[in-house]
Amino acid sequence: MERIKESELIINADGSIYHLSLKPGYLAENVILVGDPGRVPKISRHFKKIEHKSQNREIIVHTGIYNNLRLSVLSTGMGTDNIDIVMNELDALVNIDFDKRQVKENLTRLNIVRLGTSGSIQPEVPINTIAVSTHGIGMDGLLKYYSSESVIEKELTSAFISQTHWHSSLPYPYIVSCSEVLLKKLGHDLQQGITATAPGFYGPQGRVIRLPLNHPDLMERIQKFNFNGKKVLNFEMETSALFGLGKLLGHNTLTICAVIANRATGEYTGNYQPLIENMIELVLERITKS
Repeated sequence: MERIKESELIINADGSIYHLSLKPGYLAENVILVGDPGRVPKISRHFKKIEHKSQNREIIVHTGIYNNLRLSVLSTGMGTDNIDIVMNELDALVNIDFDKRQVKENLTRLNIVRLGTSGSIQPEVPINTIAVSTHGIGMDGLLKYYSSESVIEKELTSAFISQTHWHSSLPYPYIVSCSEVLLKKLGHDLQQGITATAPGFYGPQGRVIRLPLNHPDLMERIQKFNFNGKKVLNFEMETSALFGLGKLLGHNTLTICAVIANRATGEYTGNYQPLIENMIELVLERITKS
């Protein structure tokens, strides 16, 4: 088996992986991802015991016990580029032998749930809703750097490109589904829909402050997309990479978001912290049930 070069898998002097600054034994098999580093302690304060804390850049990791289940909570920062780092390094922590620099014979499947915020683009999905993503639309092109055709929903992607009249000047989109196992366990009774993952918060999501847009009607076209009842529910900035890399690496992934804005109605939730807390408590209870 080929040894992974030092330049490709960077391991720090203390035995931790480069960006996460985490050693293999400190990661639980059930992982909650959040974008905001400040949200990590808001989750871990529910733990009965915290056995590990670490921080590097915007990445904070707390591992502990909740309802007899070992959990890791990790902040990723914003964007699919950060998800690319986090997903590859999480996988390496459980599926690469750091001493031999080789892939292990027996692979570990992680359960990875992202808890975030998002903006609905459908008028019937109000603010203060907790929504789960059944699919992620990659508007960023990240997955195209990997051999990823096997995990892309080709029929759904083709319909999206056709119905939205996707322009060739934009990154070629791809659609990947979530883990059915986690969807049934955590999101069975929540508002469900497709999530559009944008490579930015302003222009890519159709927001105008001072800069004019190349495709000012793009959000409207995405909003009207409908394939056998499947519609695009919301915008955010991480899900497509999470789902795509999760499937390629063999991990279960899911995104659950608090809807704090509605782009169709122009509404915004002023204080969304109670909604975030409700989402955290809901997911913690469900993830620890057998």
